[in-house]
Parts: sequence; C-alpha cells; structure tokens
Amino acid sequence: MLPVSSLLDGNVSPADALRHGRSTSRLPPHLIHFSADKKPVVVWNATRRCNLHCMHCYSESENREYPGELTTEEGLRLIDDVAAFGSPTMIFSGGEPLMRPDIFELSAHASRRGLRCVLSTNGTLISEEVAERIREAGFAYVGISLDGLREVHDKVRGHKGAFDEALAGIRRCRDRGVKVGVRFTLHRKNADELPGVLDLLESEGIPRFCMYHLAYAGRGDRIRKFDLSPAETRRTVEYLFQRVKEFQRRGVVKEILTVDNHADSAYLYLRLREEEPERAEEARRLLAWNGGNQSGIGITSIDPLGNVHADQFSWRYSFGNVRERPFSSIWPDTSHPRMAILKDRRSHLKGRCRGCRFLDLCNGNLRARAESYFGDFLAPDPSCYLSDEEIGLEAGSPEAEASNEWPVPVQAAGRSTG
Repeated sequence: MLPVSSLLDGNVSPADALRHGRSTSRLPPHLIHFSADKKPVVVWNATRRCNLHCMHCYSESENREYPGELTTEEGLRLIDDVAAFGSPTMIFSGGEPLMRPDIFELSAHASRRGLRCVLSTNGTLISEEVAERIREAGFAYVGISLDGLREVHDKVRGHKGAFDEALAGIRRCRDRGVKVGVRFTLHRKNADELPGVLDLLESEGIPRFCMYHLAYAGRGDRIRKFDLSPAETRRTVEYLFQRVKEFQRRGVVKEILTVDNHADSAYLYLRLREEEPERAEEARRLLAWNGGNQSGIGITSIDPLGNVHADQFSWRYSFGNVRERPFSSIWPDTSHPRMAILKDRRSHLKGRCRGCRFLDLCNGNLRARAESYFGDFLAPDPSCYLSDEEIGLEAGSPEAEASNEWPVPVQAAGRSTG
C-alpha cells in the first residue's frame, strides 16, 4: 500500500517514523507503512458469502452458505492470538462480512483487545441501524467499494442499485463520525470512471481513496484480458498523481493510496526527482521503509475456513490452519519453502526483477499475479510499467534478455478456491 498523498506533499518525513522507533506497537495508523518490525496486518475473510457477484472477486463469492467457516468461538480465539502476537490491524473482509451474523460481536472483541478494526464491505447492507452498530463496535475505518459511477458500478458488481446503496452506506457512516473511504479496483471496464469517482470524493466529503490494481485471482483471473496495458497503467497512475497535486493546490485534504502494484513507488520517486529533487531522497528513504509488496511479511489473509495465506490473492497455498495451530506459530515459521522465500525473496526473483535498482521499493511486486500470468511464482510481475532503462538494466544484460524472452503467459483459469 503506497500512501501517495502524504509522500507527494511531504507531510510525512523519516523523522516522523523514527520518533516512534519505527515500532508497529507505537506508530500511529498513518505511519504503520514505515514500521521496521512489520507485524502483519491481518485480513480475515470472515465469510465467503456475498450478496453481490463482482466480476473481479478474488474469493469467487456467491450468495449461498459455505460450510465449515470458523465459528464465533474460534473467531474470538483467533482475535486473541492475533492481538497477543502484536498485529496492529484486523481487516474484516469477505465475501461480504456484514452477512456474518456475529460480525459486531467479533469486531467489538477485537477493538477491546487493542486491534484497529477495519471493515471492507460493498456498502449495500449499511442501513441506518447497521451504521450505528458499526460505530458502536469500534470500527476505526470502513472501506466501501465503488468501481465507477452508477451505471458502470452496477454492471461491475452484478446488481442494479448497488451504487446508490453503497453511496447511502458511505453517507451513513460519514454522518456518524466513522471514517470512511472508497476502494476502486482498476481495469479496462472502469478506467474511464476514475475522474468521476475522484470528483465524488470532494462532493461527498469522503476523506480517503484507495486505487487497487487488478489482481489475477478468482474471478479477477478470468478478466485479466481487461487489465490495462503497462502503458495505460502508467498514464492512469500519472493522472492520479496529478489529481492529488491538484487537490493539494486547492487545499482539499484527501488521503490517496494505491495498492497492489509497487511500480507506483518507483514511479513516484522518479517523478519527485524530476519535479522536486530536494525532496526525492527523503521520499526514497520512506519508500524503502515501506518495503513494497508485503505478502508473507506485513500482510496476511486468513480465509473463512481458517487457512493462513500470504495475502488474499494466494488462497491456493496455505501455511497452516488456525484450528490446528495458532496464527502466532504459523506466521513466523519459515520451514515452508514458499514462506521462507516470501520473507527474503530478492535473491530468488527472476528476469528483470532480479536486476532492478528499485527492488528495495517494490520487493518484486505481487507474486500471485506473476504466478498466475507466467505459471512461475518467481517470474517478473507483468504489471510493471517501468522501462528497462528506468530500472537500471543494461541492454544485453542477462536480466534484460530474460525480460524479452519470458515464456508465453499461461491461460487464465477460473479455478475454485473452495
């Protein structure tokens, strides 16, 4: 997760993180990205059931019962263990987490245990009563998905009226003093909607916006033909950066982030070096502390059945199940070779990633996307939009040659995660 707005406007400096010892337990939420110990943010997909049918859903959720999901008691034990382990945040996700009857009992317990609780929701189920319960349960932040304005959002989400229901949910949270933000997953079906969604932030007084790059997992793998090309992605990221600067020039305070393509970090640095060279190296230091992709390091997903994964896009591989072994025991265990590589992957990466001068900012990007696209967990991430020259590859070098001769992408497969 790249905090674009705070780095572009210089509101965060290395001294801010050092003042708290770069310790997860001491850093305020807006500085967690720069911690040194990288205690993981836990995405708990508390249920797979969902009332919508989104075209990019990584969990391939449907509106039906899924047997074997963690019970309330198992969920409470998981929360206790995660809190004791020192994780700063638990993100309650799904499916649609508000379809889980005990969600407020679980989140209230997590809040009491000192976890920062985040709700990741499609927003359509947030009635006045539910908004009040969200506030009472101690959710610090609610991220609501908007993949465009009315017509496009409804089409992406597979439900007519989804946009109006989600916007009503945003307003109900906002009006109760619950911090709320928009999550926007970028692909060719909705890229033209980005300007309108950013306008909506301002007109509706929404303080936060996260732009997610498409991950090739679940139904998102089936639609990867609709992903933007690297050149299109670069233009879109540049547009977002321009909008951030325009907000800042007008004194409009918005927290803008990008997620799941860490070429954005290197691109932000290159942009600063060109436009504000006096701030570029300070920003680079922060970007290196951010560390790029944190799958298996500073982020994890626990699926509805209790399986522990590197992130929410890697459900095909599990490092253990919390019913059999505590999360606090599973996460630091590097006896699993994939976990060992994720925690220290730089010498294992192949192709242009291996020789990239920005590897400390990117960390090889999203391994799940590379594996889905090339059939190789250690392959380059195809979403990188930086040139060989920008990343420091010399013409004719083994890494540059490897980037030109990589095998044909594997066919997208609609694999089940069940």
